[in-house]
Amino acid sequence: MANNKKDTSKKKVIDTLNEARARELHAISLYMSQHYALDAMDYGELAAKMKLIAIDEMRHAENFAERIKELGGEPVTGHGSKVVRGNTVLEIFNSDVNVEDDAIEMYNQAVNICRENNDNISMKLFETIIAEEQLHMNYFENISQHVKNLGDTYLSKIAGTSASTGPTSKSFALNLNPGATA
Repeated sequence: MANNKKDTSKKKVIDTLNEARARELHAISLYMSQHYALDAMDYGELAAKMKLIAIDEMRHAENFAERIKELGGEPVTGHGSKVVRGNTVLEIFNSDVNVEDDAIEMYNQAVNICRENNDNISMKLFETIIAEEQLHMNYFENISQHVKNLGDTYLSKIAGTSASTGPTSKSFALNLNPGATA
C-alpha cells in the first residue's frame, strides 16, 4: 500500500514537471519568434535580450526534463500552444508580462504540490526557476512602461542597435546573477 502511495505522489510531481516543461517549450518558441520580429523591426537591443531570455527558458525546459527522467518519467516534447506573430513592440512586452506572471503563479502552485508529495528537490528547482521568471517579468514590465510612457522617443533610441548577444552571453538571468549556476 505504501509503495502505491509513493508511486501516486511521484506521478503527481512528474505531471506537474511536464506541465511546466510544456510551458517552457511554448515560451522558447514565443520568445525566439519575438527575437526575430524585434530584430526585423531593427530593435536589436530588445531582440538580443529576448534571445537571452529564450535561452533561460531552454535551460528551464532542460532542467525540468532532467528531473522528470530522474523520477522515471518521460519528458514532454511539445507545448500545444499557438505562437502569435505580428505584434507591435508594446503588444509583445505586455503579452510577455502575462506569460511570465502565469508561469510564476503555476510554479508557486507546483512548489506546493512538490511539498505535499515530499519532493524537496523538485520543489527547490521550481523555487529557483520562479526567481528567474520574476527577473524576466520585471524586464518585460520595464520595457512595456518605457514604451507606454515614451513611445517613439524610446523606440528611436533602441532603433539600429545590435541584435548580437556576443560569444560570452550565457543567458539573461545568468548575466544578471553572475554567481548563479546553470
